[in-house]
Amino acid sequence: MDTLLADATHVVLIDRDPEARREVRDYLREHRLRVSEGASARELLALVGQDDVDLLLLDPQLPDDDGLLLARRLREQSDDLPIVLLTDRRDEADRVMGPTLAADDCIPKPSHPRDMLARLRAVLRRYQSQAVLPSRDGRRAFRFAGWELNLRLRRLTSPTGRVVELAPSEYNLLQALCRAPQRVLTRDQLLTMSRLHETEVFDRVIDVQVRRLRVKLEAQPSRPTLIVTERGLGYRFACTVESVAG
Repeated sequence: MDTLLADATHVVLIDRDPEARREVRDYLREHRLRVSEGASARELLALVGQDDVDLLLLDPQLPDDDGLLLARRLREQSDDLPIVLLTDRRDEADRVMGPTLAADDCIPKPSHPRDMLARLRAVLRRYQSQAVLPSRDGRRAFRFAGWELNLRLRRLTSPTGRVVELAPSEYNLLQALCRAPQRVLTRDQLLTMSRLHETEVFDRVIDVQVRRLRVKLEAQPSRPTLIVTERGLGYRFACTVESVAG
């Protein structure tokens, strides 16, 4: 049995479309997941409040609330709840904005159930990888070179006080670097902590993510001083990092 999607894995599925919800629910249960379901924000909050949840599958277009804002509120309350949005193909705004705001992935509807399962597995794997790190050690934030990465709010603030939006992969990559300053981390190590989809895993994907982070962090991204390349080895976060308790 897949240890990432085992009997104990509890998925909360919130979708306004009863037929789509039924199809997803039945497929996940066939693969031995425990699924609780609902069609509204009210039902979601009730389910989250009464039981431990391992992953949330959320339709952003709910009848009684804005699903994107709701996802963001849940993320602010807990940074260890995987959130995946189920978006209509025609709804480009939700698909593009979801990861930036709060979600770990956006899956278009309809999708092949097997592809959906693979993407859920990838999200859960990333959270399990994070759990191996000392992420529950009382740290509230990391500070480096005037920047602050708030772990509870998943928010990056620049030395001038500007909030810089991070995609989930960028956040996880930066967090991994902050936890190991001045250490050389291989691409495989960083990839485990930052990837979103199994389909994104190829030889140089981590280089792409590093370039994106450099654009947001470095004064001169083409001549980086924070995320330094160690040729033939990987990358090193070349600065002092302060851990802030809270």
